[in-house]
Amino acid sequence: MKSWDHKVNLFSCVSEKCDEPLISALPHSSFRSSSSMTSSYVPGYAKLNKRGGAGGWSPSDSDHYQWLQVDFGSRKQISAIATQGRYSSSDWVTQYRMLYSDTGRNWKPYHQDGNIWAFPGNTNSDSVVRHDLQHPVIARYVRIVPLDWNGEGQIGLRIEVYGCSYWADVINFDGHVVLPYRFRNKKMKTLKDVISLKFKTSESEGVIFHGEGQQGDYITLELKKAKLVLNLNLGSNQLGSIFGHTSVTTGSLLDDHHWHSIIIERHGRNINLTLDRHMQHFRTNGEFDYLDLDYEITFGGMPFSGKPSSNSRKNFKGCMETINYNGNNITDLAKRKKLEPSNVGNLSFSCVEPHTVPVFFNATSYLEVPGRPSQDLFSVSFLFRTWNPNGLLLLSNFADDLGNVEIDINEGKVSVHINVTQVKKNRIDISSGSGLNDGQWHEVRFLTKENFAVLTIDGDEASAVRTNSPLQVKTGEKYYFGGFPVQMNESDHSLFEHSFQGCMKSIHVDDQLVDLHAVEQGELGSFANVTIDMCAIIDRCVPNHCEHDGKCTQTWESFKCTCDGTNYSGATCHNSIYELSCEAYKHLGKTSNYYWIDPDGSGTLGPLKVYCNMTEDKVWTTVYHDLQMQAAVGGNSPDKLSVLQLNYSATMDQISAITSSAEYCEQFISYSCKMSRLLNTPEGNPYTWWVGKANEKHYYWGGSGPGIQKCACGIERNCTDPKYYCNCDADYKQWRKDSGMLSYKEHLPVSQVVIGDLDRPGSEAKVSVGPVRCQGDRNYWNAASFITSSSYLHFSTFQGETSADISFYFKTSASDGVFLENLGNTDFIKLELKCNATEVSFSFDVGNGPVEIVVRSPNPLNDDQWHRVSAERNVKQASLQVDQLPLEVRKAPTEGHTRLELYSQLYVGKMWRGQLGFDEWGDVGPEERAKVTPGVKPGCSGHCTSYGMYCANGGKCVEKYNGYSCDCSKTAYDGPFCIKDVGAFFEEGMWLRYNFHSPGTSVKDLVSRTLLSSADPEITAPDLSLNKEELSFSFSTTKFPCVLFYVSSYTPDFMAVLVNPTGNLQIRYNLGDQFKILIISFLFLQLDHYPPTSYSLPATSDTQFNSPKALFLGKVIEIGKIDQDIYKYNTPGFTGCLSRVQFNQIAPLKAALRPTNTSSHVHIQGELVESNCGASPLTIPPMSAATDPWHLDSASADFPYNGQAIGDGVNRNSAIIGGVIAVVIFTILCTLVFLIRYMFRHKGTYHTNEAKGAESAESADAAIMNNDPNFTETIDESKKEWLI
Repeated sequence: MKSWDHKVNLFSCVSEKCDEPLISALPHSSFRSSSSMTSSYVPGYAKLNKRGGAGGWSPSDSDHYQWLQVDFGSRKQISAIATQGRYSSSDWVTQYRMLYSDTGRNWKPYHQDGNIWAFPGNTNSDSVVRHDLQHPVIARYVRIVPLDWNGEGQIGLRIEVYGCSYWADVINFDGHVVLPYRFRNKKMKTLKDVISLKFKTSESEGVIFHGEGQQGDYITLELKKAKLVLNLNLGSNQLGSIFGHTSVTTGSLLDDHHWHSIIIERHGRNINLTLDRHMQHFRTNGEFDYLDLDYEITFGGMPFSGKPSSNSRKNFKGCMETINYNGNNITDLAKRKKLEPSNVGNLSFSCVEPHTVPVFFNATSYLEVPGRPSQDLFSVSFLFRTWNPNGLLLLSNFADDLGNVEIDINEGKVSVHINVTQVKKNRIDISSGSGLNDGQWHEVRFLTKENFAVLTIDGDEASAVRTNSPLQVKTGEKYYFGGFPVQMNESDHSLFEHSFQGCMKSIHVDDQLVDLHAVEQGELGSFANVTIDMCAIIDRCVPNHCEHDGKCTQTWESFKCTCDGTNYSGATCHNSIYELSCEAYKHLGKTSNYYWIDPDGSGTLGPLKVYCNMTEDKVWTTVYHDLQMQAAVGGNSPDKLSVLQLNYSATMDQISAITSSAEYCEQFISYSCKMSRLLNTPEGNPYTWWVGKANEKHYYWGGSGPGIQKCACGIERNCTDPKYYCNCDADYKQWRKDSGMLSYKEHLPVSQVVIGDLDRPGSEAKVSVGPVRCQGDRNYWNAASFITSSSYLHFSTFQGETSADISFYFKTSASDGVFLENLGNTDFIKLELKCNATEVSFSFDVGNGPVEIVVRSPNPLNDDQWHRVSAERNVKQASLQVDQLPLEVRKAPTEGHTRLELYSQLYVGKMWRGQLGFDEWGDVGPEERAKVTPGVKPGCSGHCTSYGMYCANGGKCVEKYNGYSCDCSKTAYDGPFCIKDVGAFFEEGMWLRYNFHSPGTSVKDLVSRTLLSSADPEITAPDLSLNKEELSFSFSTTKFPCVLFYVSSYTPDFMAVLVNPTGNLQIRYNLGDQFKILIISFLFLQLDHYPPTSYSLPATSDTQFNSPKALFLGKVIEIGKIDQDIYKYNTPGFTGCLSRVQFNQIAPLKAALRPTNTSSHVHIQGELVESNCGASPLTIPPMSAATDPWHLDSASADFPYNGQAIGDGVNRNSAIIGGVIAVVIFTILCTLVFLIRYMFRHKGTYHTNEAKGAESAESADAAIMNNDPNFTETIDESKKEWLI
């Protein structure tokens, strides 16, 4: 927010402090009241600390219609008010309102924090309670309205008002006259302007001042729909490329005929617009800084020589005072007749007051006025304003039981219901208007007579609604406005259910203006709970508490924010729907992808889309721009430079937020040159430079640092020509290049590259700039550990007057403690854990008394697990959430304090033992503060206890100083969360062998090896025999039979997984030694989506897999005797994809494709090509029970071949588990292949399906993908995949 030191004289005070008592010297005649008990209780005795009369003022009746009024004799600036009860009595006021006025009419209630303020009063009769006003008011009259009083007594009051004298010149504009201020030099060209004034008006439209120039510059301040609009243009061009028009709207309900102050401060394109202490800062459109005006600036309207388009604008009608234009007192010049007003209209120097009297209705009000009874013409008219869409405006019964008339506002329209009861019940309904609950004054005129009715809204006769329904009219005696007496509820009227909340004025009944002052004095009609001569309407949407461009709508008592399309949520659109950073997404278990992040959370920057790379321990955040790599730079003339502009997918402020919170940032930059010098080293002025953050020029290149005019080769001393510090500075005719990383993050990102040395023949250059990449998030992992119960951190005062949010993670073993606390004089805010760690409490006081919100957990929160707490408070509500427990919400009161005023330091971790991790901090967070605070340590551990679940597929969570990572080394998966498949494509004849012992290891040494153990690797297997095998993998193929997986041994034992000639999946075991003890063992199998199945090995089986030797994938190449079926299936070998292969804790494919400590165990025949085939979704859907061959009808049903061995002519214990899977698709495929080969068989020709470009491709896969971009999609659609 920008401001300037311009002193503007808005008022004049006799005393600098402005705190003089204004009542004590006044005579009795300056006091008035609604009533007095006796002459000893008259209002003249209501002076602070005085004992005259009965010791103060008391009314005849203690009810809500009483008031005490003081006339200061002239306008005063009021700064404070103090009250006492009646001397030595039981009579005092406990709560009151203060109204003020310049004329003793048209009262305005004192506002504070956006509400009609209720002052706390006294608690006894003699103590003085003083309140300093949050903002001073200027008035001649003050009226005190008691709202509540001592229940054991009655209203009793003594008062004092403090302030000082006020004086200002006033000018009255009649809606026609215009006051010009003509410039001495005919033209006025200004870089700075300060314009200030005060105004009051009853009109919603009107030009306050206007100035324009022949070059198209202009400045206009005007009222539109009772809002203030500033239109400003510092210059546009004829081509339209520079559009300077700027329009800003502020304020609301400015037609209340009360004083409003305006200050406009301009410095170039920066504007501060202040209306009634609310300042709005903005920048004008366009590129110009000076305001060029010709001849004059006019106050009160447009000049008569203005443009024709300005004729439709109304002139201002009302009063202005203290008009100051760039140091010139316009009101004083006008009063001394130094200015010449226009010939049209009259200019006077006293404010003309309106004659209308408003009346204010609340939800329980009504106003009853008499009419002229038994007339055959029913006529009413009035003006109303409200925010509510529904309410009763008027009710009147016809004479002789002929019916009644009811006028409502219904969903923003005015509706008239005429109930006719001559013969039978009949109802006539008409309605007009729309959106009339906008807070503006709207006029209603309704007239009805025999067989005719007409309704007119806002004087628009063209849209008046008429009806000619049968109707007989005879007016009644009473007209009820805004409501009706309680006793009328039992009548048969179709009364609207909502009472009216709002204001009315200019009420006419039967063509007669109602004298509301006579009503107030009891001389006419009656009323209940209405306030006459005051309209207490408030615009709760100005200023707009809906953040981030949320849409504000309101009723009389509350407002609502609609956050659709804002990317924010909550009662005031405060909370971002996106995470703060890529680090936060990783913490939620997300994988690398594009994400929306909001780096300043609930701040003003808004979200941006970035790429989050989570493949490393620390997350990389990448922001891209539109400059192509190796962008060619055209030649230029000697006096011009070539500029390459980089347009990012985010604003500079958004990128700065990322770089500021990051631990490290970098951006690649490269300059390829041919006879084009770069930095002109070693001592010349650079020909080329880049522009970074804050539009600063930088003369170092990638691989170097700030203040060093060198390239990377100059730092490393390996430039092409050692005389220079850049390769390009050697000025060779051959292409050279200087490149490297820019890593000083305070200078990033690169926004421009300016190239200079291209004006010579043969000079060429190409520039490449990579995206901005940042690593880590210091805000997200900003954490501290509290060691003792007395340790805490302190920070500057918490800033959250009207809107604030707090969120953090904690873990502890303590039963209670304070998370954070900040205090004010009476205000405070506190978050704590209590009740044996089963409750989190959020308590605060903004001046309306303490409020506490509690979330109760079914389980204690001191379980040493991380828990998240989110608390928010705004003018609408307060909320608290812990983890995923239900959100607790407390609505804010509709009236009262809304600002949280704190003064002390913010204490974090006070009376606490545990660890806190906060989402967002300023420059110094808990971690930095903890380094210098006794009893507190930076950082915290234990993330795996809460987030280890994100390490999938057997990955092990590894605790880190500022987070956690997943160790995937013992799994067949890769990636940050061990969910990325590691797979490979096997061509025909290719195979992989994994030796269970390292090369050179003797059989004797195998006893100590633990690699195969499916249990903890720290536990050694005594003889390297396996009691348990766990195998899982995924495969896809279109050729069978084949061997998928095979484990050999130094004994006859083996294990094989294969696809037989019929397309069935088989698992074969040989666990055999006739001298071993035989016990029944168990086998568990799951295929694709089918239900898991268990199979008991035959009783003759051994229970151990003895001395495993090697593991084979794709083909078995083993010395010694091999099972005959396996030998037949072994040729030509497996063709297809294998992925996710894991045998106990061994991942052979991963060992082959990733450098690990077991890679030396792997031998590969052929070229192993990594493939993502395993990442495709499973292609075989679950089957119904009716068609599922694996489905068991009952618990006693036998598994196929249960307990039986399939002989193969060899006397040994072997078992084959046949997977009975439908193979129709394979049969069709084989038939199609045969037919195609037969159709394309020609003598003397050779047909090949080899892809074009195969000779230059790295593999067959690459050749196909280069030739056919749809290759991946084709394979996905055709292949079949099984997961074991």
